[in-house]
Amino acid sequence: MDESRLLPAPSHIIGPTWRRLKSGGWYLPEKTLGWQVINWMAKYINQPSGPNARKPFLPTLEQARFLLWWYAVDDNGEFIYRAGTLRRLKGWGKDPLAAAMSLAELCGPVEFSRWDSNGEPVGTTRSAAWVQVAAVSQDQTRNTFTLFPGMISSRMKARYGLQVNRTIIYSEVGGMIEAVTSSPTAMEGKRPTFVILNEIQWWMENNQGHEMANIIDGNVTKAAFSPCRSLAICNAHRPGEDSIGERFWDACQDVLAGHAVNTGVLYDAVEAPADTPVSELANLIEDPEAYEAGLEKLRKGLEIARGDSVWMPIKPLVSSILDSRNDITESRRKFLNQINATEDSWISPTEWDRCFNAEARALEYGDAITLGFDGSRGGDWTALVACRIDDGALFSIKVWNPERYDGQIPREQVNATVEHTFSHYDVRAFRADVREFESYVDQWGTKFGKKLKLKATAKHPVAFDMRGANSEANKAFTVDCERFEDAVLEQQIVHRGDPVLRQHVLNAHRRPNNHGIAIGKASKDSSRKIDAAVCAVLAFGARQELLMSKKNRGRKAVVYR
Repeated sequence: MDESRLLPAPSHIIGPTWRRLKSGGWYLPEKTLGWQVINWMAKYINQPSGPNARKPFLPTLEQARFLLWWYAVDDNGEFIYRAGTLRRLKGWGKDPLAAAMSLAELCGPVEFSRWDSNGEPVGTTRSAAWVQVAAVSQDQTRNTFTLFPGMISSRMKARYGLQVNRTIIYSEVGGMIEAVTSSPTAMEGKRPTFVILNEIQWWMENNQGHEMANIIDGNVTKAAFSPCRSLAICNAHRPGEDSIGERFWDACQDVLAGHAVNTGVLYDAVEAPADTPVSELANLIEDPEAYEAGLEKLRKGLEIARGDSVWMPIKPLVSSILDSRNDITESRRKFLNQINATEDSWISPTEWDRCFNAEARALEYGDAITLGFDGSRGGDWTALVACRIDDGALFSIKVWNPERYDGQIPREQVNATVEHTFSHYDVRAFRADVREFESYVDQWGTKFGKKLKLKATAKHPVAFDMRGANSEANKAFTVDCERFEDAVLEQQIVHRGDPVLRQHVLNAHRRPNNHGIAIGKASKDSSRKIDAAVCAVLAFGARQELLMSKKNRGRKAVVYR
């Protein structure tokens, strides 16, 4: 994705479908079979229900853009994406779209054939197409299969010689669409050409969903003669359940954060904006004007989340969300398509994303900043985060993943980065956890200590030794965690959507101690890192301490005590 051509994406948009160009218009692929597929659908497939039932199937503009990207090809005619996930709110039309795509994969022009005289790709029907609609229960596959009889037009049935049965459809040239449920051993070794993974937010270990996903991935990878692709459809998952939906989302976040290479996997989602209120609505009796303003914001959030699925009326959705019998978290998941935090999460995705500001000034040489550092030899990550003093904006200076350095953090590179930061920015305070970097921290204290306006502790200009539950630094860190959380909730922290920082903040869990609520990983052995979050707290805490100190008198800023 060429970000230089695109307008900044708000945090509630993931994937290319809703991206716009700086020059105006939608961001669309240069080469795609999607136009042919859409035209084929209109010719052979019917709308399954609603006022346009039995009329030609016309995807919404949003669905059409998704199809264009799904069928995008490169200069060699090969698909850009080998797998994908489509996440939308409940009722958006995922099943009808998946059914239409399954029929197109069975009979439509979905395989690259040649280039036409204008250099556009031309598709053809795939020979011996084998389409699978996979789910962990028969009810889930039934959602799709009950649509087929109404969607298959008489023209399509006659043209391709279709035999339509309850859980399987045959074409006269040997192609088929079949429903498959959680019987992994029966699926192993199959060679499908296209697989729909239905409602992956419910694919878990206890219903064999994990094994199903692994086998499907294996089948897709070894498909012979023709490339096989898989598309997962889902609503937002429940964090902490370790569903396939959660795993696919985590993999997407790893790619966005630069932790993993994008291997041709499309993840496309649109959520209601993070500031869409539900429980935050004002009391109707106490402040009716504020209540109406919040209600209007909720309506706008629902309109964004539903996209082009205008058949979903907003008023009943609002009523369902505000019904006290319905769980707020579930309402956010189902209808706002938002991924909520687990019970002991420190900061929720919506809380963090409310602090996003694409127009915030980038960090510039000469800016007055405070720094936070958390180092490791190789087990955890190492990070250096800055907090700009005048506006509380957070920036990752550098984050090191040991897996990229043969399991060992490049300590001299870390040292060079710290020295570069001091030479180009006005560093007023620096808090560095000493664990596994003690010699370097002492070196930084000696070299830069006199330049700092505020010492990390009374004993050291830089060292912030959090070893020991009752240490002064540990106590200060706990207080700063609470200050940081308050500032996020009040939107007094600013960030520009750094994906690594976001992921580490959302990975952090609340950890009570003798001094209050600090943060920690989900478990000691968890692979979900929080090092950048720790650095953000250290940098923010140093800023707050500096602003409250005598050396900052006369300067204005928001201070959280």
